[in-house]
Amino acid sequence: MGRQSLHALLLTSAVICILPLCSTASSNPRELLRSGIDIHNKASLRRGVRLYMNYCATCHSAKFMRFERLSEDLEMAPEVVMTDLVRFGASKLSDTIPAAIDSETAEKSFGVAPPDLTLVAKYRGIDWVYSYLMGFYKDSSAPTGYNNHLLENVAMPWVMASLQEASSEKEFSELMRDLTNFMAYMSEPVRPFRESFGKYVLGFLMILLVSVRLLKNEYWRDMNEQ
Repeated sequence: MGRQSLHALLLTSAVICILPLCSTASSNPRELLRSGIDIHNKASLRRGVRLYMNYCATCHSAKFMRFERLSEDLEMAPEVVMTDLVRFGASKLSDTIPAAIDSETAEKSFGVAPPDLTLVAKYRGIDWVYSYLMGFYKDSSAPTGYNNHLLENVAMPWVMASLQEASSEKEFSELMRDLTNFMAYMSEPVRPFRESFGKYVLGFLMILLVSVRLLKNEYWRDMNEQ
Protein backbone atom coordinates (compact mmCIF):
# COMPACT_ATOMS: atom_id res chain seq x y z
CA MET A 1 0.00 0.00 0.00
CA GLY A 2 1.38 3.40 -1.00
CA ARG A 3 1.89 6.27 1.42
CA GLN A 4 -0.95 8.30 -0.15
CA SER A 5 -3.35 5.37 0.12
CA LEU A 6 -2.38 4.88 3.75
CA HIS A 7 -2.97 8.58 4.52
CA ALA A 8 -6.38 8.43 2.81
CA LEU A 9 -7.32 5.34 4.83
CA LEU A 10 -6.30 7.00 8.10
CA LEU A 11 -8.23 10.17 7.22
CA THR A 12 -11.35 8.19 6.35
CA SER A 13 -11.12 6.25 9.63
CA ALA A 14 -10.76 9.48 11.60
CA VAL A 15 -13.84 10.99 9.92
CA ILE A 16 -15.89 7.86 10.63
CA CYS A 17 -14.87 7.99 14.31
CA ILE A 18 -15.56 11.71 14.69
CA LEU A 19 -18.96 11.84 12.96
CA PRO A 20 -20.89 9.99 15.68
CA LEU A 21 -19.40 12.31 18.30
CA CYS A 22 -20.43 15.36 16.31
CA SER A 23 -23.92 13.94 15.87
CA THR A 24 -24.26 13.30 19.59
CA ALA A 25 -23.01 16.76 20.46
CA SER A 26 -25.33 18.49 18.02
CA SER A 27 -28.40 16.49 19.14
CA ASN A 28 -27.71 17.18 22.81
CA PRO A 29 -25.65 20.37 23.15
CA ARG A 30 -26.76 21.09 26.73
CA GLU A 31 -24.12 20.38 29.35
CA LEU A 32 -25.17 17.78 31.91
CA LEU A 33 -25.58 18.74 35.56
CA ARG A 34 -23.50 16.88 38.10
CA SER A 35 -25.78 14.76 40.26
CA GLY A 36 -23.43 14.43 43.24
CA ILE A 37 -25.27 11.33 44.48
CA ASP A 38 -24.06 9.04 47.26
CA ILE A 39 -25.28 5.51 46.60
CA HIS A 40 -24.21 4.49 50.12
CA ASN A 41 -26.62 7.00 51.70
CA LYS A 42 -29.50 4.75 52.78
CA ALA A 43 -31.68 7.66 53.93
CA SER A 44 -31.38 9.24 50.47
CA LEU A 45 -32.25 5.93 48.81
CA ARG A 46 -35.32 5.52 51.03
CA ARG A 47 -36.50 9.01 50.13
CA GLY A 48 -35.79 8.23 46.48
CA VAL A 49 -37.83 5.03 46.36
CA ARG A 50 -40.82 6.83 47.89
CA LEU A 51 -40.57 9.51 45.21
CA TYR A 52 -40.31 6.82 42.55
CA MET A 53 -43.41 4.98 43.79
CA ASN A 54 -45.43 8.16 44.27
CA TYR A 55 -44.64 9.71 40.89
CA CYS A 56 -42.66 7.57 38.43
CA ALA A 57 -44.42 4.23 38.99
CA THR A 58 -47.68 5.78 37.83
CA CYS A 59 -46.51 5.10 34.26
CA HIS A 60 -43.12 3.37 34.51
CA SER A 61 -42.47 -0.16 35.70
CA ALA A 62 -39.21 -1.51 37.12
CA LYS A 63 -39.49 -5.15 36.14
CA PHE A 64 -36.04 -6.15 37.40
CA MET A 65 -36.37 -4.67 40.90
CA ARG A 66 -38.08 -6.70 43.61
CA PHE A 67 -39.58 -5.19 46.75
CA GLU A 68 -37.81 -7.85 48.79
CA ARG A 69 -34.43 -6.64 47.55
CA LEU A 70 -35.43 -3.06 48.40
CA SER A 71 -36.33 -4.10 51.92
CA GLU A 72 -32.94 -5.74 52.47
CA ASP A 73 -30.67 -3.23 50.75
CA LEU A 74 -32.39 -0.05 51.94
CA GLU A 75 -32.83 -1.41 55.48
CA MET A 76 -36.60 -0.98 55.41
CA ALA A 77 -38.79 -3.25 57.52
CA PRO A 78 -40.82 -5.68 55.35
CA GLU A 79 -44.07 -4.49 56.89
CA VAL A 80 -43.16 -0.87 56.01
CA VAL A 81 -42.43 -1.86 52.43
CA MET A 82 -45.71 -3.76 52.20
CA THR A 83 -47.68 -0.83 53.63
CA ASP A 84 -45.95 2.10 51.93
CA LEU A 85 -44.56 0.78 48.65
CA VAL A 86 -46.25 -2.40 47.42
CA ARG A 87 -49.14 -1.31 45.17
CA PHE A 88 -50.45 -1.18 41.58
CA GLY A 89 -51.29 -4.88 41.44
CA ALA A 90 -48.25 -6.10 43.39
CA SER A 91 -49.25 -8.03 46.50
CA LYS A 92 -46.10 -9.56 47.99
CA LEU A 93 -42.46 -8.73 48.60
CA SER A 94 -41.26 -11.11 45.89
CA ASP A 95 -43.11 -9.06 43.23
CA THR A 96 -41.29 -6.62 41.01
CA ILE A 97 -42.32 -2.96 40.73
CA PRO A 98 -45.26 -2.63 38.32
CA ALA A 99 -46.69 0.47 36.69
CA ALA A 100 -50.11 1.76 37.64
CA ILE A 101 -51.14 2.10 33.99
CA ASP A 102 -50.70 -0.57 31.33
CA SER A 103 -48.39 0.22 28.43
CA GLU A 104 -51.12 0.11 25.76
CA THR A 105 -53.29 2.67 27.54
CA ALA A 106 -50.25 4.88 28.16
CA GLU A 107 -49.24 4.68 24.51
CA LYS A 108 -52.71 5.77 23.40
CA SER A 109 -52.61 8.68 25.85
CA PHE A 110 -49.04 9.92 25.30
CA GLY A 111 -48.21 8.59 21.84
CA VAL A 112 -45.42 6.35 23.12
CA ALA A 113 -45.27 3.53 25.65
CA PRO A 114 -43.44 4.56 28.85
CA PRO A 115 -40.18 2.60 29.08
CA ASP A 116 -39.20 0.39 31.98
CA LEU A 117 -36.84 2.40 34.20
CA THR A 118 -34.86 -0.34 35.94
CA LEU A 119 -31.72 0.18 33.87
CA VAL A 120 -32.17 3.72 32.57
CA ALA A 121 -29.45 5.17 34.86
CA LYS A 122 -27.03 2.55 33.58
CA TYR A 123 -27.97 3.14 29.95
CA ARG A 124 -28.30 6.92 29.93
CA GLY A 125 -25.91 7.78 32.75
CA ILE A 126 -26.56 9.09 36.26
CA ASP A 127 -25.89 12.74 35.41
CA TRP A 128 -28.21 12.46 32.40
CA VAL A 129 -31.07 11.25 34.60
CA TYR A 130 -30.50 14.09 37.09
CA SER A 131 -30.25 16.67 34.31
CA TYR A 132 -33.43 15.35 32.71
CA LEU A 133 -35.36 15.57 35.99
CA MET A 134 -34.09 19.11 36.55
CA GLY A 135 -34.69 20.13 32.94
CA PHE A 136 -38.47 20.54 32.78
CA TYR A 137 -39.86 24.00 32.13
CA LYS A 138 -43.27 25.50 31.29
CA ASP A 139 -44.02 25.60 27.56
CA SER A 140 -47.51 26.61 26.45
CA SER A 141 -46.87 25.23 22.97
CA ALA A 142 -46.23 21.71 24.30
CA PRO A 143 -49.20 19.29 24.50
CA THR A 144 -48.63 18.72 28.23
CA GLY A 145 -47.74 22.35 29.01
CA TYR A 146 -44.14 21.42 29.82
CA ASN A 147 -41.00 20.74 27.83
CA ASN A 148 -37.50 19.60 28.72
CA HIS A 149 -34.17 21.29 28.08
CA LEU A 150 -32.39 17.96 27.67
CA LEU A 151 -35.01 16.19 25.60
CA GLU A 152 -37.01 18.65 23.53
CA ASN A 153 -40.64 17.82 22.71
CA VAL A 154 -40.68 15.14 25.38
CA ALA A 155 -43.88 13.09 25.47
CA MET A 156 -43.80 12.55 29.23
CA PRO A 157 -46.10 14.83 31.23
CA TRP A 158 -44.29 16.56 34.08
CA VAL A 159 -45.90 14.69 36.97
CA MET A 160 -43.78 16.50 39.57
CA ALA A 161 -44.85 20.00 38.53
CA SER A 162 -46.85 20.55 41.73
CA LEU A 163 -43.97 19.27 43.84
CA GLN A 164 -41.56 21.59 42.06
CA GLU A 165 -43.83 24.60 42.55
CA ALA A 166 -44.26 23.82 46.25
CA SER A 167 -40.50 23.50 46.84
CA SER A 168 -37.61 25.93 46.73
CA GLU A 169 -35.01 25.40 44.03
CA LYS A 170 -32.60 23.92 46.57
CA GLU A 171 -35.22 21.64 48.08
CA PHE A 172 -36.33 20.39 44.68
CA SER A 173 -32.78 19.72 43.52
CA GLU A 174 -32.22 17.63 46.67
CA LEU A 175 -35.40 15.69 46.00
CA MET A 176 -34.33 14.98 42.42
CA ARG A 177 -30.90 13.97 43.70
CA ASP A 178 -32.57 11.43 45.99
CA LEU A 179 -34.67 10.10 43.11
CA THR A 180 -31.60 9.90 40.86
CA ASN A 181 -29.72 8.14 43.64
CA PHE A 182 -32.41 5.48 43.88
CA MET A 183 -32.49 5.01 40.12
CA ALA A 184 -28.70 4.61 40.09
CA TYR A 185 -28.99 1.97 42.83
CA MET A 186 -31.86 0.26 41.00
CA SER A 187 -29.79 -0.05 37.82
CA GLU A 188 -27.02 -1.86 39.73
CA PRO A 189 -28.13 -3.02 43.21
CA VAL A 190 -24.82 -4.79 43.84
CA ARG A 191 -22.81 -1.58 43.39
CA PRO A 192 -22.86 -0.44 47.06
CA PHE A 193 -21.55 -3.85 48.17
CA ARG A 194 -19.01 -3.94 45.35
CA GLU A 195 -17.62 -0.52 46.24
CA SER A 196 -17.58 -1.23 49.99
CA PHE A 197 -15.94 -4.63 49.55
CA GLY A 198 -13.47 -3.30 46.99
CA LYS A 199 -11.28 -1.59 49.61
CA TYR A 200 -10.79 -4.92 51.39
CA VAL A 201 -9.81 -6.58 48.12
CA LEU A 202 -7.28 -3.82 47.43
CA GLY A 203 -5.92 -4.16 50.97
CA PHE A 204 -5.50 -7.90 50.51
CA LEU A 205 -3.74 -7.40 47.18
CA MET A 206 -1.34 -4.91 48.74
CA ILE A 207 -0.47 -7.37 51.51
CA LEU A 208 -0.08 -10.12 48.93
CA LEU A 209 2.17 -7.87 46.82
CA VAL A 210 4.46 -7.18 49.78
CA SER A 211 4.58 -10.88 50.67
CA VAL A 212 5.39 -11.90 47.11
CA ARG A 213 8.06 -9.20 46.88
CA LEU A 214 9.75 -10.39 50.07
CA LEU A 215 9.54 -14.00 48.89
CA LYS A 216 11.10 -13.03 45.56
CA ASN A 217 13.98 -11.30 47.35
CA GLU A 218 14.62 -14.42 49.42
CA TYR A 219 14.69 -16.64 46.35
CA TRP A 220 17.08 -14.33 44.49
CA ARG A 221 19.35 -14.01 47.51
CA ASP A 222 19.66 -17.79 47.77
CA MET A 223 20.42 -18.03 44.06
CA ASN A 224 23.09 -15.34 44.27
CA GLU A 225 24.77 -17.08 47.19
CA GLN A 226 25.05 -20.24 45.15
